[in-house]
Amino acid sequence: MDRAALDAAYNNGAAVAGSAQIVAEWRRRSEIARASSRELRYGSAERNRIDYFEAKAGAPLLVFLHGGYWQNREKETFGFIAAGPFAHGISVALVGYTLAPEKRLDGIVAEVRAALDFLARPLVVSGWSAGGHLTAMMMGHPNVRGGLAISGIFDLEPIRLCYLNEKLLLDEQEARRNSPLLKEDSGKTCVVAYGTSELPELQRQSKEYAQRFGHRLLPLADHDHFSILEELASPQGALTSAVRTLMDT
Repeated sequence: MDRAALDAAYNNGAAVAGSAQIVAEWRRRSEIARASSRELRYGSAERNRIDYFEAKAGAPLLVFLHGGYWQNREKETFGFIAAGPFAHGISVALVGYTLAPEKRLDGIVAEVRAALDFLARPLVVSGWSAGGHLTAMMMGHPNVRGGLAISGIFDLEPIRLCYLNEKLLLDEQEARRNSPLLKEDSGKTCVVAYGTSELPELQRQSKEYAQRFGHRLLPLADHDHFSILEELASPQGALTSAVRTLMDT
């Protein structure tokens, strides 16, 4: 693909009609949901904060990492997804992290690792889009029991070559260092989910990552890059079901 084709291949917002309105509705729902959470701080940077939805003391814990191609969005937009797991007695921690270009990707990964250190307990890690990438990068963390990577990016070379790198500033070495597809197998269970109405490149990335490590691939029919999160926000959703299964492994 030339640069124009590659740019279009990873532009999820342009590919989904009304995506800005969808995200605005997420923010509205999340503002209501966050009233039942408390904020924790795991580091000194402004975004080193966690929205913690505690089901009960000692409950299983799901960590969720937000998307936005490592350069947009914030944990506060995604509080609405806690409803699905929370309905089944699962606590949820939404982790914030510094965005590019203020922080290089190496530093973002290090911040997420520090958040898992701070939580200091066994957990299942999940994330969407860039958060799906960060989920895969955390599979080797000692606190992680399993992962749910939703619509993630697992090979960063196309990202290095398209418009997204204007803020990420990835060089070839950093892209390779942070490509889950090139990592060693953690030996842990990861469910790799994507929507069948997503951009072909997003689907390809998920399929190749799942195949590389023998992870469970979970294609969700008729879902696009944004609607797929409703399967986690719903107590009866397919992604909520995957989280519950991961908690039992």
